[in-house]
Amino acid sequence: KETTADGSISLRQQVTWNGKRATVRYIGDVRFAKGEWVGLELADALGVHNGNVMGVPYFECPATKGVFAQPAQLSKATLVGVKAAAEDEEPETLPSMEKTADGSISLGQQTSWNGKHATVRYIGDVRFAKGEWLGLELADGG
Repeated sequence: KETTADGSISLRQQVTWNGKRATVRYIGDVRFAKGEWVGLELADALGVHNGNVMGVPYFECPATKGVFAQPAQLSKATLVGVKAAAEDEEPETLPSMEKTADGSISLGQQTSWNGKHATVRYIGDVRFAKGEWLGLELADGG
C-alpha cells in the first residue's frame, strides 16, 4: 500500500523508530503477525533482516538494515513530543508532568532502558499514541 490505513505514514517517508532514523519501504499485512505493519530500512545497520522475513520478500534493503514496526511506533519528528515545524518557526514542545500518574517515576530520575543508562526527560501524552509516555535521554547518546 502507499499509505497506512489512517494516512499518517507513506512509502519512502523518513521516520524515526525507537530513536533510529529510517525510510518506509513497505506498508501492509504480513504473514508473521496480524494487523498493519510498516517495513523500514534503517539508516544504520541496526536491523535484523534485508526485507525478507521467514522466506517472504516484503521489500529490499541491505542485510541488517530491515525491521518491521507498527504505525503507532513511528514518528515523523526526531524527538518524542516535538511537532515538526517550518524552518522559520520554533518547534512546539509538549509540557512534561513532574511524575508518572502512579508516582513511581519522576522527571530527571536515573533509569535504564534495554540495558542502557538513561535520564527521564519527559512524562506525559504524545501525539502519535495513547497513554502516558516517557522520553529518555540515553547516557551514551543512543
